[in-house]
Amino acid sequence: MFTPKIPPPDTAPTPGTSLVQPLTGLVHPPACTCHTTPNVAPAQTPVPAAPVARPAIQLTPGSLIVAAAGGTAMVLIIGTVLVSMLLAAAITAASVAVCAVVLRSLLNNQKGN
Repeated sequence: MFTPKIPPPDTAPTPGTSLVQPLTGLVHPPACTCHTTPNVAPAQTPVPAAPVARPAIQLTPGSLIVAAAGGTAMVLIIGTVLVSMLLAAAITAASVAVCAVVLRSLLNNQKGN
C-alpha cells in the first residue's frame, strides 16, 4: 500500500528518449560572426541511482493502541482549548454588555437631574 507503483518496463520511457518531440525546421542565426566551432565534449547520460529499499510499516496491536490513545489525547486537548477560547469570548461579551448597561443608566441619570 505504501510502496511506490512503478509502470511495467514495456510502457515506461527509456532514459535516453523524451515524450516531447523536438521542433524541426527552425534555423537560428549564429550568435557571433567569429566562425569558430567550440570543442565540446559529448554529454554523458547520467546513470540512474538504484531505488532505496524502504522497510514496510508494520502495525502491531501495541502500536495501534498507542496510536488510538494519542489520537484521543489530541482530540481532548484541542477540544479543551477551543472550549476555553469560546468561554473567554462569552465572558468578555457579557462583561461588555454589563458595562454598556451601567454606562447607559449613568448617562440617563445625569440627564434627569
